[in-house]
Amino acid sequence: MEPQRFDLNQLDPDAAIRETADAVAGDAGLAEAAAAGDTRAQMLRKMALGGGALMGGGALLALPSLAEARPNPGQDRRILNFALTLEYLEAAFYDEAVARGALSGDALQFARTAAAHENAHVDFLRNALGSAAVARPRFDFKGTTASPGAFLSTAVTLEDTGVAAYLGQSFRLSNPQLTLIAAHVLVVEARHAAWVRFLTPGAPLPAADAFQGSTFQNGFPRGGYATMPQVLRAVERTGFIVS
Repeated sequence: MEPQRFDLNQLDPDAAIRETADAVAGDAGLAEAAAAGDTRAQMLRKMALGGGALMGGGALLALPSLAEARPNPGQDRRILNFALTLEYLEAAFYDEAVARGALSGDALQFARTAAAHENAHVDFLRNALGSAAVARPRFDFKGTTASPGAFLSTAVTLEDTGVAAYLGQSFRLSNPQLTLIAAHVLVVEARHAAWVRFLTPGAPLPAADAFQGSTFQNGFPRGGYATMPQVLRAVERTGFIVS
């Protein structure tokens, strides 16, 4: 059966994919890795240099990897919208938890504080993106805000996801000011993660090792962060975003 082909003008009306593909095609490090036999690098360069149309199936699944190529302003917008979607999710979760009235004491203090922080992050990202900001989705937290235990365990997962997501994207920004702001947000998310772990019975230690689960290869950390596709799949599996 003929593989499905996509019209790139329809798939990529704002040229974001092509812009990133050009960055991949010109990435000297990726070229060196491909020449050394790295099959993933070879595939990415083949896709980037091919232009025209992209094959269906696996190639489309690889597009998020292309979006993590050399930093550029188009990629900045995608990263900020990715972060905004996560911040929408966290802000709505904490707002609902406070409004439901099931929390008290330390858990309520944490929820109120985190809600204020996440809503501030939303406001900043929306202002930074302007008309390019994605719309706020609708959420269904499936009762996880109705009891302290469910709230705390869910908050641990959301905060850990936020930390991994910001760590995975902050160094991919092309604008140094945005990189610094993302680093500040990462610090706050990490403090949230530590705080809520101390409130959650049986939760792992906030800092189990010196490098956040990373091992080093050729001087660079591997692990401890998450890519866009990994985070988006994790969020999708929760079912919290309904539209």
